[in-house]
This record gives sequence, C-alpha cells and structure tokens, in this order.
Amino acid sequence: MTRTTEQLIVDRARLMGPNVSTFYDDPLHLVKGENVWLWDADGRRYLDCYNNVPHVGHCNPRVVEAICRQASTLNTHTRYLHDGILSYIERLTATMAASLDTAILTCTGSEANDIALRMAEAVTGRRGIIATDATYHGNTSLVSQLSQSNLPTVGFGLCQYFRFVDAPDSYRQPDPDGMGFAARVADQITALEEDGTGFAALVVCPYFLNEGFPDNPDGWLKPVADVVRRAGGLLICDEVQSGFGRTGTHMWAHEKMGVVPDVMVLGKPMANGHPVGGVVATGEVVAAFRKGYRYFNTFGGNPVSCAAAMAVLEEIEDKSLVANANTVGTYARERMHTLAQRHEAIGEVRGSGLIFGAEMVLDRASKAPATEFTDRVINALRHRGIILSKLGRHKNTLKIRPPMPFSKENADLLFDTLDAVLTDTPLHP
Repeated sequence: MTRTTEQLIVDRARLMGPNVSTFYDDPLHLVKGENVWLWDADGRRYLDCYNNVPHVGHCNPRVVEAICRQASTLNTHTRYLHDGILSYIERLTATMAASLDTAILTCTGSEANDIALRMAEAVTGRRGIIATDATYHGNTSLVSQLSQSNLPTVGFGLCQYFRFVDAPDSYRQPDPDGMGFAARVADQITALEEDGTGFAALVVCPYFLNEGFPDNPDGWLKPVADVVRRAGGLLICDEVQSGFGRTGTHMWAHEKMGVVPDVMVLGKPMANGHPVGGVVATGEVVAAFRKGYRYFNTFGGNPVSCAAAMAVLEEIEDKSLVANANTVGTYARERMHTLAQRHEAIGEVRGSGLIFGAEMVLDRASKAPATEFTDRVINALRHRGIILSKLGRHKNTLKIRPPMPFSKENADLLFDTLDAVLTDTPLHP
C-alpha cells in the first residue's frame, strides 16, 4: 500500500494517536538515505544538515555489513557470555579518561540517563538533581522531569527532587569564565540541602546543545565541576548529542570543557541508528548502582547492537572523521560569518566542529529573538532541498548538526541556499 502525504498524516493520527510531531509545515515523506543525503517519495534529494543519529552517514556500508553479518550469526542477550560487548566497551572506554572504565549498555539515551540518575542516588544516598531550564535528556518518567520545556501534564510526583538553573547565554548574558553558572548551581545545592532533599548530581550536556550551544570557551565547566565535587555530588555529562568527535577538537565535549565526569551518558549516534545507548562511569559508581538496583535490559548490549556500535568507532578512526569535523566546521563558521555581514537577522554565529549555526534576531541592538522568522527560514530551506532545524530557549538558533562525513562542498550548497533564503524571506511578514 502506497499512501499519499495527506493519507500518511491522517493515518498517523488514527493509528499512532494525536500530537505525534513532525518536522516542517509540509512534512517530509522520506524513503531512502545515503551518506549525507536523503530522498523523498517523489525522488527529490535533500542535503541532511540536521541528523546526528546516522553519525557516520546514512546507511553506512561498514555499519550495514556489521549488522547483517552478526544478525546472520547470533543475537541474544547479556545473560549469555559473548565477546562482542566486552570488546566494544574496551574500545569505547579507551577513548576516554582512565577513570571512565566501566559501562552499562541500553537501547536509548533516555534509559541511559535514567540509570545515571539512579547511580547518583546509589552513590550519594541523596536524590536532589540539578539541570538547566532549557535542556532535554529523555522521556522516562524520571528523566522527563529534567525538561522544563517539555514537562508532562501528568506524572508521578517526582518534580520535588529537581532544581533548575538558567541555561548559559553567551549572547545576552556573557559568563566567560563560568563563575556565574557555578554560583547559580551552588545556590540550588544549598536549597536542596536546606529543604532536606540533599544534593546528588548536576546533569548537563557539556556543550549545551539544546540550550543553543552558547559560545563558551574551552574549560568553561571547571568552576561548576569544583562546586559539584565539593558538595559531594556527581557530575553527569550527557554526550548523546555532543560526543563521538562532533566538536571536531576532541572525541568528547567534556574534554573540550575541561572536566572528567563521574558519569557519562551516550545514545543516538552510538550505532548509527541502531538503537544503542550507554552509561560509562567509574567502576566504583557502577558497582554501587549494581548493588542498589537489580538492572537487566533484554536488548541492551546484544551482539548485533555491539557489532553496529563497534563499526561506528572503526569508521570514525579509519575515515579521520574527527579531523574532518574540525576542518569542515571551521570552514562552515567562516561562511556563516560572511553571511552575517550581509544579513542583519544573524545575531551571533557559534559552534565547534560539525555543530554550528547562528542565533536569529529581529534586530542586533535589542537582540530580540526572531522565532517566527526562524521557522519560515527553516521551512523555506526544506523546500529548497536543505534539512535543518532550530533550538535554544527562544527556538531561534539554527541547529546545523550533519552526519560526520559532511564536506566543504556540502557546506557550500548549504550556505549558498541559506543566503538565497535569507535574501528572499522578509524579517517581518
């Protein structure tokens, strides 16, 4: 059965329920992917400047072959012994600080963040969690409480354990040394201690992607890490979006920000679209969790998933994709700065490696967010064959986060098209 776009939209609501989100005013019906390209049902090709899940490229041959080979041999769970999960964890943790030497594999980043929060309770004996007020870390009942912009209307009364600080904003409220952010976290730690909840952990994406990846200098997280450790809490770094070399300067964004977390969370790009997530921590932290909780995940760490994840690490190394992210990302930001000289709507250019974009404003003097304009730009780009999105507190920052094989030629197509769209799209309709 081949459905039209209109039929697909109607049938989604009928079969999947209401409020199932789609991108764009005119949703895409995609049928094929290859490297940095996607094709819709009409055969039109789109440059993917958004999706970090296919980290080493859509339908990457090495990953596809690894999945097929292992799926045709054996797939079962971790209550049976298998080399694959151990070989993968050894290779993964070899890319990290020596203290991050033990892992639990899951199917999603949500599951991984759920475990990370329970690790904090197991280690500290306390439940108070601090996060920023413009972040997202997943959708379990526990983890969804971290997302102030996406809070459920019903829940399990867990909100009492969470406190929030203003997300960093390098554009409107510069905090170049991170001391302001550290002070805000310290205030919330005090509040948790005073109300009897106690402080267990700070959870952050070390590059603050959902917050609009503010332009913070390298080492920016050191002051807040010191505050967390002095209070006896854990630093949890959610590297679901920022990890695996995406910043171009380091394999892991926490390295760029000058810290080593107690717990590190992985997800989306870990196996190039095969559902794999994970938690990496010290052996002592994992032991405390294993003692405090009986945890088993039927699909987490299965042989096929581990084969896919191993292939991603191999592809990153063999194709020098971290270096590519640095080279292409530097070029992309240069092009974005050039566009900013032509288009007043570009308020601030930011990013590192293959995370780059710009905050769009109504005027540079007031820095008023151009949220509705950003929507129109993104939809216009979609109709010209470019896929990207937006994020940040005001949903006015262009989110450009392509697969890691993205090239300078791809960047030229993106920015030539963006230039045309910004020229043709009025700031005030």
